[in-house]
Amino acid sequence: MNVLEASDLGKRYGDTWALRDFTVTLPTGHLAALVGPNGAGKTTLMNMSAGLAVPTTGTATVLAGRAPGSPAALDGVAFVAQDAPVYRNLSAGDMLHLTRNLNRRFDRRFAQARLDELGISLKKKAGQLSGGQQAQLALTLALARRPELLILDEPLAALDPLARQDFLATVLTAMADDGVSVLLSSHALADLERVADYLVVLSGGRLQVAGEVDDLLACHHVLTGPVAEADACAARYRVVQDRRAGAQAHLLVRTGEPGDVPGRPGWEAHPVSLEELVMAYLRAPQRTDSLQLAEPTEATR
Repeated sequence: MNVLEASDLGKRYGDTWALRDFTVTLPTGHLAALVGPNGAGKTTLMNMSAGLAVPTTGTATVLAGRAPGSPAALDGVAFVAQDAPVYRNLSAGDMLHLTRNLNRRFDRRFAQARLDELGISLKKKAGQLSGGQQAQLALTLALARRPELLILDEPLAALDPLARQDFLATVLTAMADDGVSVLLSSHALADLERVADYLVVLSGGRLQVAGEVDDLLACHHVLTGPVAEADACAARYRVVQDRRAGAQAHLLVRTGEPGDVPGRPGWEAHPVSLEELVMAYLRAPQRTDSLQLAEPTEATR
């Protein structure tokens, strides 16, 4: 089952496209990291996936063909927006009661046990909780809906390192215990490198690259060699980033298939990290075609 399928998806506000020509397929069972600079279209994509915004062009479905925002989708999708959205003047217990009444499916016993485990009193107002506790409260309310897809929009931005670690540990536990699939937007690349097994990179409202992290890393390499031969070397591959200094060139390239290590006399091939890969695509000229490894075409080989 695919938890998200988008085809030529676009959203325009006035004359400005927040997202355009977005086509991607996210299979179930992954923690998909959604990465891009501010204004790249990440929140717009998440809002449309949750049924909070209507596409201008194209289509999107969730959970094997359900329309975002439909009753069937609402029962299976939980969305935590930016800044841990909780009502500051309501107690944690009030938040549980409100969430239960607004949703057809809510496991109050799980939510209360989870808050007890975290040491969050049901009587304490949400505004009196620390940033990490507010984030955990919002996450607990989302998980108590027993979703199949959990959408998290920048949940780590205001958290300290320990709070980020605890938050991600809760997400990973939900994936392991309940089979939840996750779409997580974040700028914290070091944290994402530890937990994400799927990657979607957006820039300028367009998809730059998408696929399973292991496959993406396996078919990208940094080639190091003489500047005099850089153009000839670059002609053989899809070059993501081209850096030349003095007599040496460094080309981050994509090969045809995972495991296909590029070779050329006088050149060395080095593996890339997730952070290097993401930064290269964000610095590269914006693509007009979408590259997704899950369903390659002749245009992306």
